[in-house]
Amino acid sequence: MGIIDTHEALRSIVGETSERTRRKIIGHIDEHARTLIAHSPFVLLATAAPDGSCDVSPRGDPAGSVLVLDEKTLVLADRPGNKLVDSFRNIIDNPHAGLLFVVPGMNETLRVNGRAKLVSDAPFFDSLVVRGKRPRLAVVVEVEELYMHCAKAFLRSSLWDPATWPDRAALPTLGTILHDQLALTTSAAELDADLNERALSQQY
Repeated sequence: MGIIDTHEALRSIVGETSERTRRKIIGHIDEHARTLIAHSPFVLLATAAPDGSCDVSPRGDPAGSVLVLDEKTLVLADRPGNKLVDSFRNIIDNPHAGLLFVVPGMNETLRVNGRAKLVSDAPFFDSLVVRGKRPRLAVVVEVEELYMHCAKAFLRSSLWDPATWPDRAALPTLGTILHDQLALTTSAAELDADLNERALSQQY
């Protein structure tokens, strides 16, 4: 393998960043970013522990659920999950975080880097209620960098083209995966039934 372990070696292969690309990195939430955030129902939250180990967590809510408090601050509600709280433990120990906002049908994505903190209550929690459920925690992100990713990754992957999607029946279910990975005595079908019920009834 040709290991690249210096910045100079990396640049010798990929070249230099264009001036226009550098200029598209801004330090605030402008009107276009507000629009995209308001239409994004799915966000990826990336965090890292002090030792450098990383975690990426999917966050989903009805579009418009991520709050923009001002041009430097946005808020994501926490919803019921597996309670591993990997992202939250990382934020407590290392407040740097990255967000990637996805809008269905749109090939471009919005990337945000900033400093995150956990809060257990604030006046804006009333605006985070979904289906009558108020979150117990929220992530507040102070925006340091914000920029748009071009469409190339989504075009290469044909992500939004149903013709390229695999047949779901040909893929293992979560119940099957857990049954095999954990050597459980409960059948895959029973696990799937329980997982499906929980996924539907414990969203908020």
